[in-house]
Amino acid sequence: MRQLAGSRFWNAPNTITVARIFVVPVVMALLAYESFVTCWVAAFLYVAASISDIVDGYLARKYNLVSIIGAFLDPLADKLLVIGALVMLVPLGRMPAWMAAVLIMRDVTITALRGIAASEGLIISASKWGKYKTTFLDVSLCFLIAHYPVNAVDLHTVGMMLMWPAVVLSVWSGAHYLYQFFIAASSVEGHQKTS
Repeated sequence: MRQLAGSRFWNAPNTITVARIFVVPVVMALLAYESFVTCWVAAFLYVAASISDIVDGYLARKYNLVSIIGAFLDPLADKLLVIGALVMLVPLGRMPAWMAAVLIMRDVTITALRGIAASEGLIISASKWGKYKTTFLDVSLCFLIAHYPVNAVDLHTVGMMLMWPAVVLSVWSGAHYLYQFFIAASSVEGHQKTS
């Protein structure tokens, strides 16, 4: 049973989610003061925040702490973390602006799509391609944030190699969500016309 908004807001999952949101400006500030140390601290915080997304979801499901506010904040925290990193990496010259634009536009589009679907009572199941995209993107961003070579390993090159499949999967999964939405919407409209 879902908790009402505002009911026991400060449970463990929501607290972790809010902490993840507060990490976003810290990561951005650390990248603004670009150095080996600040970039590695930012990368560590990014990884910790990404892992916390798995933890808060697990706790919410295991202890029946799923709430309306949590359902809103959790994806918001994820989007803010990724967009914050992308926005900072472009002026630092660590990734092309067009890549960041594609990733951000895809997320904005799918978020809006899910909002419309939810308002109409449509269920759009999570795509495995979206999960693959998230994995490649998070790992790629971690390397691009750390940036500086370690033991002759060019972290930037590794990050960009992983970013390409992340972008491809982002576009592919976005197209898959759009297809699912239009199929579901067409089905509902067809049912309404015949009823």
